[in-house]
Amino acid sequence: MMKTLFLQAPSFDGFDGGAGARYQARREIQSFWYPTWLAQPAALVEGSKLIDAPPHRLKFQDIAGDAAKHELVVLHTSTPSFASDVKTAEALKALNPALKIGMIGAKVAVEPDATLAASGAIDFVARNEFDFTIKDVAEGRDLARIAGLSWRNADGAIVHNEDRAVLENMDALPFVTPVYKRDLVVENYFIGYLKHPYISFYSGRGCKSRCTFCLWPQTIGGHRYRTRSVGHVIEELAWAQKAFPQVKEFFFDDDTLTDNIPRVEALAREIGKLGIVWSCNAKANVPRATLKILKDNGLRLLLVGYESGNQQILHNIKKGMLVDVAKRFAKDCRELGIVTHGTFILGLPGETKETIEETIRFAIEINPHTLQVSLAAPYPGTFLYKQAQENNWFAHENADMLSDRGVQLASLSYPHLSHTEIFQSVDAFYRRFYFRAPKIAAIAGEMVRSPDILKRRLREGMEFFRFLRERREPAL
Repeated sequence: MMKTLFLQAPSFDGFDGGAGARYQARREIQSFWYPTWLAQPAALVEGSKLIDAPPHRLKFQDIAGDAAKHELVVLHTSTPSFASDVKTAEALKALNPALKIGMIGAKVAVEPDATLAASGAIDFVARNEFDFTIKDVAEGRDLARIAGLSWRNADGAIVHNEDRAVLENMDALPFVTPVYKRDLVVENYFIGYLKHPYISFYSGRGCKSRCTFCLWPQTIGGHRYRTRSVGHVIEELAWAQKAFPQVKEFFFDDDTLTDNIPRVEALAREIGKLGIVWSCNAKANVPRATLKILKDNGLRLLLVGYESGNQQILHNIKKGMLVDVAKRFAKDCRELGIVTHGTFILGLPGETKETIEETIRFAIEINPHTLQVSLAAPYPGTFLYKQAQENNWFAHENADMLSDRGVQLASLSYPHLSHTEIFQSVDAFYRRFYFRAPKIAAIAGEMVRSPDILKRRLREGMEFFRFLRERREPAL
């Protein structure tokens, strides 16, 4: 087995680019997702090490010496972080020319040729579902015989091996939480709407929804929800519960844990026996009866992708959701005592000044406890990216989709709605949602009742206002 390092490279200060992040960018408040997509193959490679630089505030000089002593480095990359990650690969190769360097992630899954052509420092990329592809590489197998691999041969030519079959037995994947325990400081991971410290991991891959913008199902996970057995998940939860007694919440990062209603109900009943607090991603169509079962068995929060309050835009992005159903779902959650964090996207196809206003009013009406407002991000490999190419919607040539400070840019522009108007609407959305007397009173009430929440909200408030103050679109 090669001495292997799994690496999320240093980047912008506060950059949430981990191999679990759906949007790689600096956040309004300090936020870091776990590098689960790196931890999974790390769990398969005996003696490996995982370094997640951004949450641990590590710079290149902090990791260079250790990284160069390895035989193999596997870098997670993304469209926003790719240019920076290439520089890291080149710097590591300069320190140790014998070092083999490979990349994983959605970016390389859909653009293997362009990735390898970008730098001679990149020896290979593992496409699509890459866990066992990386294991084969680390075991020193002949690269020409490893399915799912694109690589550079001795003559410098790029070779694409046959695709690797999709993993069907998800229980064949080892637990990721022991890798967290070994290599990560869990207290360094923050998500504003989750209790701290928290832990996140997956109980399955894939999502049956066809949202045109969504990255992982269109590039790696697929549209068939493949799940671990309930027993396998519970076994890992029980292990993590003992290994991390300080953790206050477990988050299931499956694209949509509620895609399979019978399974999520069965899973919830078993989680209830452990007595832990948990949360997950959900679509805004979960039946009330199911919501009650989840709540009765420890569910605290649902992260819900509402995206828009305009029905036509929801049709345009193939969300498969009715606004009225989403409103009823929000009401059910409120009555059952389930906290919701709503996510919204501005600048999707069909967006106008009027639809932005409609979405803001919708968000105020359903009133999630917290929300996140993102800009439409046309990642390569998504249907949205193809639409933007065909319709000439790209606002600029910045393929990284980030400003020079790591802030998300408005990548799309329409004849009736400019990228600047879309960009500026994010601030207006946040201010109108949070700067309301009822919302301010609710937040203040939380702070009064809990000293821990008081400290946290004061810190987050300072970060939020600083972000809004510094956030500006660069001149193009």
